[in-house]
Amino acid sequence: MENKPSPVRLYALVFAGLAVLTGVTVFLSYLHLPHRAAIPLAAFIALTKCTLIAGVFMHLKWEGKAVRVLLFSGLFLVAVLALAILPDIGVVTP
Repeated sequence: MENKPSPVRLYALVFAGLAVLTGVTVFLSYLHLPHRAAIPLAAFIALTKCTLIAGVFMHLKWEGKAVRVLLFSGLFLVAVLALAILPDIGVVTP
């Protein structure tokens, strides 16, 4: 098990990172980017924020291999299901 930094310092750094990413999201919303650029950019920022929250606040960073395998298996299945419905909602045409 790796050494954990001071919890207060770590949580403060994660909070600062989340605040900065939220600020970047708000800033980008005022740029009125085209949807083809704005949506993937916003999704990437949201994914980054989710990773910070899950890794630190939910303590997944310090979990064992079995929990990580379960987590990524679930994420993989969600991705498969999300991609499977794309033709039904008209995003991808066969």
